[in-house]
Amino acid sequence: MSAQIIDGKKIAAQIKQEVKLEAEAYLARNGRKIGLAVILVGDDFASGIYVRNKINACNENCIQSFAHRLPASTTEEELIELIHKLNDDKTVDGILVQLPLPSHMRQNVVLSHISAKKDADGFLAENAGNLMLGNPSLNACTPCGIIELIKSTGRSIDGANAVVIGRSNIVGKPISLLLMENNATVTMCHSHTNNFINFSRHADILVVAVGKKGLIKADMVKKGAVVIDVGMNRQDGHLCGDVEYDEVKEVADFITPVPGGVGPMTIAMLLKNIVKAALALE
Repeated sequence: MSAQIIDGKKIAAQIKQEVKLEAEAYLARNGRKIGLAVILVGDDFASGIYVRNKINACNENCIQSFAHRLPASTTEEELIELIHKLNDDKTVDGILVQLPLPSHMRQNVVLSHISAKKDADGFLAENAGNLMLGNPSLNACTPCGIIELIKSTGRSIDGANAVVIGRSNIVGKPISLLLMENNATVTMCHSHTNNFINFSRHADILVVAVGKKGLIKADMVKKGAVVIDVGMNRQDGHLCGDVEYDEVKEVADFITPVPGGVGPMTIAMLLKNIVKAALALE
């Protein structure tokens, strides 16, 4: 029997509805909408699309968006000055700097100036450190979305053997910490792992976030596993994941498609982060 598809679009829509209700309640209590400031430097085409999608999602869910579109010639100092102003702006509850930045800007330096309380993406060192320590924090959106997708299957994370393939700061590391926070036993594999198939074959939960098309075949997956494919690869104008979907769906019990799985959850969890930040500042 083929795996049950984990419908990221449906789950994201449910989360957005919850966010909208919380945002409307906030508006009723405070007389203003929760606010997200989005900063886009330069004219990167893909970044422009991402920013537009985020702004549209805000507008559809009772969150005020403040778009700051800056020319590529903007200096690092000018961008940091804007971030400081937004940190002090009481109408702004979350700040998002769209990446990548132009080559003359130091990404880590720029992001470090965002207030940790307004870190909509959950990327800052302070929030990453709080996640590691188990303290309340704004966490990276995609990993938070992955946890929601796994929970939607009804499978318990508590006590499960989870394998994460990929160790990026954006997905691999934080999802490993979130899985441990939910009491999974976690193994992290990466480009220097010898024979990672020896680990993936024993995973009750397999999260793949490498960016390599078709990396995971059916014989690498435990029968009955929950498989989360974070990969976003383009081939012949189409998106595909890191998992050989048609093969693996015949082995796994639950699987995310690409597109339509993890992707829609990222913006939904961004909105959830913004609301969380606003309530903490209320």
